[in-house]
Amino acid sequence: MDIYIKPKQKFQAIKQKVIYLQDVAEIYAPTEMMQKLQHLPIFQIPKDKQETYLLSVLDMIREIAKVYPQATISNVGEMDILIAYHPKQKNKNPIWIGAKILFVSAVLFCGAATTIMCFHSDTQLPLIFQNYYYIFFGENKDLPMLLTLPYTLGLVVGILVFFNHFSKFALSKDPTPIEVQMHTYEQETITSEMEELSKQQEREKK
Repeated sequence: MDIYIKPKQKFQAIKQKVIYLQDVAEIYAPTEMMQKLQHLPIFQIPKDKQETYLLSVLDMIREIAKVYPQATISNVGEMDILIAYHPKQKNKNPIWIGAKILFVSAVLFCGAATTIMCFHSDTQLPLIFQNYYYIFFGENKDLPMLLTLPYTLGLVVGILVFFNHFSKFALSKDPTPIEVQMHTYEQETITSEMEELSKQQEREKK
């Protein structure tokens, strides 16, 4: 008998103190075994407070082997699983969420605007526009609108095209640079949590 499991990287348990195999892994096994495997208890939350636990795939294999000692168990997923336990459902306040979105948007807008202005100041872009205008039209002008307006519009369009996302519209289904960075940040956060919990378990064993 062959049993294949594909553990998830992270599982959030809300008011659920008993974690079953189907919660933390995809399972492939003979049909007559699936029901029992899906509802097989794998982990018990020891404390009734918000906490993150590290579950090793070896612990999962041991629990499966107790029920099916003759089975060949193969792991095709993660080696460790983070279990984030929440004793109660978080209440989402739409006003508070909206306030946070507005605050973050204002910070990002001001930061981006300051960065662009600093870049223009460092590169002396107004002077470059003046020189271009003089070369083509033979006239000195402090703010040649003929050049500054297309540049301003091009800057906005370039940013929207680069980030490939404006409201609900997108040029393609590819992930945007922000989504890629968010995914990278999430992966690094999970890896750091796993390493810290692994070190903590090793200290507790000693």
